[in-house]
Amino acid sequence: MQLAQVNIAELLHPPGDPRVAAFVDNVALINGLAERADGFVWRLQDKGEVEAIFDNPLMTATLSIWQSPEHLERFVWKTVHKKFYGRRAEWFSHLKSHYLAMWFVEDGERPTLQEGKARLDHLDEHGSTDYAFDWPYLKSSEMWKSYRLESQLERMPAEGNA
Repeated sequence: MQLAQVNIAELLHPPGDPRVAAFVDNVALINGLAERADGFVWRLQDKGEVEAIFDNPLMTATLSIWQSPEHLERFVWKTVHKKFYGRRAEWFSHLKSHYLAMWFVEDGERPTLQEGKARLDHLDEHGSTDYAFDWPYLKSSEMWKSYRLESQLERMPAEGNA
């Protein structure tokens, strides 16, 4: 079995707007990094499918498959991707729904973005199950916890400045 993941985001501004340029201008770089990462298997490259499913020109989506959760975890939290993830509030609106869902697929299986959206919807309605889950469901995944702690510490006022 391999790990499929879908993540979605809604840009705060249209792609040509300079306020989101640091993200838009580096999508190809991050995708290329992912494609060269150990454990990467496949990613959806059909922008038209994103537009058709979400009917919103500001929506972005990534659908990819990795050999294991550990491979995806290393890419997300141990490469430059982590820095872009840390800046997401600058570029994306806060979604009231889950923006990430993962699930296991048979080797060679290639899910559609429609399936990914269904997994996100299921996660919103039922929480993490074998059908769709997020990082905490994967008991072996720890890096997301470290990232969350780092983010909280960065937001704390410096001692004496509170």
